[in-house]
Amino acid sequence: MQTFTMVLQEIWTSLFMWFFYALIPCLLTDEVAILPAPQNLSVLSTNMKHLLMWSPVTMPGETVYYSVEYQGEYESLYTSHIWIPSSWCSLTEGPECDVTDDITATVPYNLRVRATLGSQTSAWSILKHPFNRNSTILTPPGMEITKDGFHLVIELEDLGPQFEFLVAYWRREPGAEEHVKMVRSGGIPVHLETMEPGAAYCVKAQTFVKAIGRYSAFSQTECVEVQGEAIPLVLALFAFVGFMLILVVVPLFVWKMGRLLQYSCCPVVVLPDTLKITNSPQKLISCRREEVDACATAVMSPEELLRAWIS
Repeated sequence: MQTFTMVLQEIWTSLFMWFFYALIPCLLTDEVAILPAPQNLSVLSTNMKHLLMWSPVTMPGETVYYSVEYQGEYESLYTSHIWIPSSWCSLTEGPECDVTDDITATVPYNLRVRATLGSQTSAWSILKHPFNRNSTILTPPGMEITKDGFHLVIELEDLGPQFEFLVAYWRREPGAEEHVKMVRSGGIPVHLETMEPGAAYCVKAQTFVKAIGRYSAFSQTECVEVQGEAIPLVLALFAFVGFMLILVVVPLFVWKMGRLLQYSCCPVVVLPDTLKITNSPQKLISCRREEVDACATAVMSPEELLRAWIS
C-alpha cells in the first residue's frame, strides 16, 4: 500500500512539472512578445541624396516606430565603435530615413535600424555593406534653353550647393567648334553666346560634384534656331536714299540758316544813288542798326571840309 502511494505521488509530481514547464513559456510569450527587427536594409542614393530603406515591421492594430544610427570611419576606428543617432530619424513612422545630413565625408558608413513598439524594442539590423557616398548615382541636369533676342540663354536645374555644371554648346553646322562653359550653380539664367540670324545652336550639359570628383553623363542635346531677320532690299534702298538726303539737306539747311541770321542781325546799309560821292576815295561807314541815326552817311576829305568851313 505504501509503495502504491509513493508511485501515485511520483506520477502526480511528474504531471505537475510537465504542465508547469509547458504552460509557463506560453504565458511568458503572451505577456512579453518578441518584436522582430527590420529586414532588407538598403541605401538608395541619387545626386548626393541618401535614403536608407527597410521592410516595415507589421503589427496588426499597432504603430511601429523606427530609430536609425550611423557610424563613420572615425567612430569605427577611434571612438570605440560608438553609434550616433541620425539627425532626422529618431522614432520615425515610415520605413525609410534620409541620412544625407549624416553622411558628411567620402568614407564608408555603417548604418543600423531597430523597431520600437511601446516599451518593446527589437534587435538592431545592420546594413550588410558599408555605404560610401561616392557610389551615388549622378544624373544629367534638367535644363531650359531660351532665346532672348539674339542671346542664347540656359537655365539649369538647382541640385544643391555641391553641384557644378559643364555646358557644351556649338553652332549646328559641319566642322563647328564646340565651346565649353562652367556654370557654378543652378536655378539662374546664364548667357552663353550671341547668335547670328538664321543659324541654329545646340546645347548639352552634365553635372560635376567636386566632393567625390565625379561627372554625370551628358544630357540630351537641345537645339534652337534664330529666324533670319535680314532687312528687305526695298527697305535697304529707302534707308540708303534717306541717308544720302540727310547728308545733302542738313548742310544746305545749316548754310541757309546762317545766311538768314547774318542778314537779320548785321544788315548791309546801302545809300541812295543821289547821296553817293563818286569822286571821293573814302567809303561809307557801316554801322549797326541802333547806330544808323547817330552816324554820318559819308566822310569827306580834309580839303573839302576846309572849303566848306570857309564858305
